[in-house]
Amino acid sequence: MAIADDDLERVRAASSIVEVVQQHVALRRVGRNWVGLCPFHAEKSGSFNVREETGRYKCFGCSASGDVFKFVQEIEHLDFMGAVERLANRVGIQLTYTSATDTKDRQRRKRMIEVMEQAVSWYHDRLLSASDARAARDYLRGRGLAGDVAREFRLGWAPDDWDQLSKSLKVDRDLLVDCGLAFVNKRGNLQDSFRGRVLFPIFDDKGDPVAFGGRVLPGSSDPAKYKNSNATPIYQKSGTLYGLNWAKNDIVAKDQVIVCEGYTDVIGFHRAGVKRAVATCGTALTEDHVRRLKRFANHVVLAFDADAAGQGAAERFYEWEAKYQVQVSVARFPDGKDPGDLASSDPQALVAAIETALPFLGFRLNRVLNAGQIRTPEDRARKAEEAMEVVNEHPDRNVRKLYAAQVASHVGIPATDLVRIAETKSSRPIVIQAARPRSNDSAEFVAIALLIHSWDSIAPWLVEGLFQDDSCRRAFVALGTTNGDLDEALEKADPDAREILERAAVADVEADAILEARNLAVAAVRRELAARVRITDTEEIRADAAVRRSLETLSSDNPDEETLTALLGWLDDRTRTSL
Repeated sequence: MAIADDDLERVRAASSIVEVVQQHVALRRVGRNWVGLCPFHAEKSGSFNVREETGRYKCFGCSASGDVFKFVQEIEHLDFMGAVERLANRVGIQLTYTSATDTKDRQRRKRMIEVMEQAVSWYHDRLLSASDARAARDYLRGRGLAGDVAREFRLGWAPDDWDQLSKSLKVDRDLLVDCGLAFVNKRGNLQDSFRGRVLFPIFDDKGDPVAFGGRVLPGSSDPAKYKNSNATPIYQKSGTLYGLNWAKNDIVAKDQVIVCEGYTDVIGFHRAGVKRAVATCGTALTEDHVRRLKRFANHVVLAFDADAAGQGAAERFYEWEAKYQVQVSVARFPDGKDPGDLASSDPQALVAAIETALPFLGFRLNRVLNAGQIRTPEDRARKAEEAMEVVNEHPDRNVRKLYAAQVASHVGIPATDLVRIAETKSSRPIVIQAARPRSNDSAEFVAIALLIHSWDSIAPWLVEGLFQDDSCRRAFVALGTTNGDLDEALEKADPDAREILERAAVADVEADAILEARNLAVAAVRRELAARVRITDTEEIRADAAVRRSLETLSSDNPDEETLTALLGWLDDRTRTSL
């Protein structure tokens, strides 16, 4: 199917490219061109040029260019035919299609969209002004959805009557039935599909109304709390996303889309200033949804309980990640709260939940690791088995290995054992015993272990110069540069330092952090002083004498933290000077 060539030229000739672009970009006249900030990339000085005579645009910053059809395609994320139809509607041109059947179908769709628009306006007006909608207005006001919010999202009220909409629209009954607005009852009479419900109109990504979602008011005797339009020629649940028409520009700008479960969740995100949220229409997330979202963004954040469907859902998400090259993350919300609630009670928490979203596997793994307590070696073994079952769902071997190290750190198993399981996807039982420091492990190893397990207690008292063993020193540096993030440190560390970190991560260490740091400091300062016996400069000799006196204080039975801090500073300066 195609649009007749003559019609394409008529639409092109009737569409001023300057007027079309000005709907999205502020332009100023510069000679024969119009210039503004490019809508396709971030810039501070205008490099986007439009020329009316040629009907073309060109950005000298990002090289975007094309005619009026291409501009509408790119700015509104439409295919070519959709862009032509959008412009044709704007200038009032009736298009002819190359197939008579296709032309008839297009005309039918256009008429159905017009009927749906009438219905949206009728229900919306009822909500705003009808006396029987008072309870609906009170309900929405209590949810923070009154006034401007109701107008922005065109919320409506379906009166609790048999056929008020059908009679008021005065539309052919076949059209009302085809649109899903009414049905023919057993008596052969036309009956409204939605009655006694707050309505959320559903638009396609071009902004055309195609369906409704309805919710009964609290206290209703209707057992169906939610009701959605059935499939129609203009509406398929598996491919439609509520809110995409409002969200798509922000989705493209942020390269991220948030997928919710409900309509009020989407509205809640918008109220909190996060305008890139959409929702499925009473269905689970499908491949059609993901394929559609990929047109707009590479990052998908799930704002619902993504773990509820279990392993089967996980396998689908991993498949979609690989097939469509998207990254799926999961937002974590306070217990018992959904986005709609947080938009009213704590909008900042809603924003934070998106900013701290975890990768899908990381979210599922945290659920397992943080469930229950670990008291015995048997608990550790069971937890490791449960966690590795989740890790081994992922198809990427390297991803599994990295998460296996996280599991090892949490349950106290040597990382090499779990990495081996991740490499082979083995499901064999795991038999473990909590690791303990070897008898010949040094004070430096103990300090590394304390740093991993109790960062705040010892981190302020450690500097690189304390470590004589080069592997321990490099392990310390890896931890220090990641602020104690063991997973990142393991990635950065060389093999010898990684071995130190892996052993320390699963070691049971009981030690006084300050005492361990003091002992390391005494040994390190003595080593440094011993290397300075041939110093002849008077000022340096005097300074070293002061250091020796501080060292005696530090070595006494009652050392003070101020002396330790001063010696650590001196030692750190000496280390930096020698580098």
